[in-house]
Amino acid sequence: MATERFAAVRRTTRETDIEVKISLDGTGRGQIDTGIPFMDHMLELFARHGFFDLEVKAVGDLAVDYHHTMEDLGLVLGDALAKTLGDKAGIRRYGNMILPMDETLVLVALDLSGRPCLVWDVDFPAPGMIRDLDVRLFHEFFLALVNKSGMNLHVKKLAGEEVHHVAEAIFKAFAKALDQATAIDPRVVGVLSTKGSL
Repeated sequence: MATERFAAVRRTTRETDIEVKISLDGTGRGQIDTGIPFMDHMLELFARHGFFDLEVKAVGDLAVDYHHTMEDLGLVLGDALAKTLGDKAGIRRYGNMILPMDETLVLVALDLSGRPCLVWDVDFPAPGMIRDLDVRLFHEFFLALVNKSGMNLHVKKLAGEEVHHVAEAIFKAFAKALDQATAIDPRVVGVLSTKGSL
C-alpha cells in the first residue's frame, strides 16, 4: 500500500471515554479492553477474521448499564472506519459472507455507499443473555456503527439455536464482508460509482 489506511479516534462524554485505533491493512492483531468481557471477545474475532489491526480502550458507566458503552463503541469504531477509507477511491465497495458456526448460519452483506442503513433480521435464541450482556445491545452497537460510518449493512440469521454461536457468527461474517468491501481492486479507477463519489 502506498499509504497506510489507519485512523485513531477518541470520544469522551460524561458516560464513556473510548479510544479506537484501526488499520485496515493489518494482520488481525487485536488489543481490546471494553470492560465487557464478551464484547472484548467479539472485537478480537472481528480483528482476526478481517485481518484488521485493532486497539480499543473503553471506560464506561458499566455500573449503570452496558448500553452507553455498547452504543458508543459502535459510534467510535464507525467513525474510525470512515476515516480510514477517506474518499473510498479504489475499494471494492461491496462485501458479503454467509458464515456457518456449528448449527448457526448467518448472512452479512454490506455496501460502503455513504448512505447509512441497517437491516437487522436476527432473532436471538432464549434466554437472550450472554452472562450479564443483553444480546439486544448488539443491534445498538451495529446501528451506531452504521450511522457513523455511512454503511449499508444487512444482517440475517438463517439458522441458530445457541446464542453465543449466533453472536460470534455475526461478528465473524461482518469482519469477512468488511475485509472484502475495503479491499483495493486495481480495476477500480476513482470510486466504484457512476456518481463519481461515495
